[in-house]
Amino acid sequence: MQPNKLKTRNRSSSLHVLTNGMQLEKDVNHHLTGPFLPQTPLGSAASSRTASPVPPYKKLPPPQPSALLTWAIDPLVAFKILIVPVILYINWDLITPFVDPSLQSRNPFAPLFLLSHRVPASSEEDPRYQKGYLDLLFIAYYIVFWSCIRQIITVNICKRICHYFGIKKQVKIERFGEQGYAFVYFAFFGAWGFRIMSQLPSFWYRTEHFWLNYPHWDMKPELKCYYLVQMAYWWQQLIVMVLGLEKPRKDYRELVAHHAVTLWLVGWSYLVNLTFIGNAVYMSMDIPDTFLAFSKLLNYLQRETAKMVVFAGLLVTWSYFRLWLNLRILWSVWNEFDLIPDEAKQWYPESGAWLVWWMKYQIFTPLLLLEFLNLFWYYLILRIAYRAITTNTATDDRSDDEDEGDDGKED
Repeated sequence: MQPNKLKTRNRSSSLHVLTNGMQLEKDVNHHLTGPFLPQTPLGSAASSRTASPVPPYKKLPPPQPSALLTWAIDPLVAFKILIVPVILYINWDLITPFVDPSLQSRNPFAPLFLLSHRVPASSEEDPRYQKGYLDLLFIAYYIVFWSCIRQIITVNICKRICHYFGIKKQVKIERFGEQGYAFVYFAFFGAWGFRIMSQLPSFWYRTEHFWLNYPHWDMKPELKCYYLVQMAYWWQQLIVMVLGLEKPRKDYRELVAHHAVTLWLVGWSYLVNLTFIGNAVYMSMDIPDTFLAFSKLLNYLQRETAKMVVFAGLLVTWSYFRLWLNLRILWSVWNEFDLIPDEAKQWYPESGAWLVWWMKYQIFTPLLLLEFLNLFWYYLILRIAYRAITTNTATDDRSDDEDEGDDGKED
């Protein structure tokens, strides 16, 4: 009798569960829990839904640098940092004559913004300078200097130009500012580099003088200043990329590689006393980059005729400076390296000689990498030129497409 009773109870229990299950399936709330419950109570007359509790998507602002790097984005902070050593330098010169006149010539604030390590035996008519550790202070000071200049040009000058010409999209204003800063920099240093090369035996790309009479350890003051200020610029550009102050372009990786190769070339050429070849490489980059930046500015201003003329200048200067002259420099490294005097073919930093046999490959490698990058960008330029001929429009694939995909915000 007991098993039959057990079976009866099981059937009854199963029937009860089945009935409850059917009722649950009819309940529309059965599978909805927590925040997924209907916004309107069931059976109520109101059928409208309340606003979604999920807040609308908002574009997050770019990360801001720490307080120690505020000078990189705030020109006023950068200016304050720059002016303090100048004030201290002036005060030192004014006060020390009354305390100890011999201290006036040893101003401790001078290395921050004035050249250091003058060659003692050089004359007043032809002063010469050598490299030294105080050059690092000079570079650090001018990194802040370029940050200040960059922000003044991009924010205070180029933004007003954009408003004057009716450019309102924020991303285009930022791009215009970047190219405005690049144009000012490359135009100035292209002209300055030409002036300096005209004073050197390597003018105009007489490559044998890169090696003859090596080591070129004693520099004219203008050459040393030019070299260190350029170095500060490229370090400042690296900081801009690391902090994300500029929106990455499609060729971001190539730009990172270009910055790394440039700093490699600049640093090593200065260290091993190859400033003649360094000046030649600077020239080959700065002059075509001036045309590149100017053509982009005209593109944002929608000055089509002027843009096409400047773009033609870019095509010519890029072909000559960044391809042909860089190939001549590479040829010189490979074929004229042995013009170095025999007594200088040793690793003896105390005498300024660094060029042992394997340094030939250390010099050649970054120059070759730079040439590959130049060819990559030359391909992009030729593609734009082809489009200009076939469709009568010349647009930069790296920037214009990005701008069109970002609505930005109106000012």
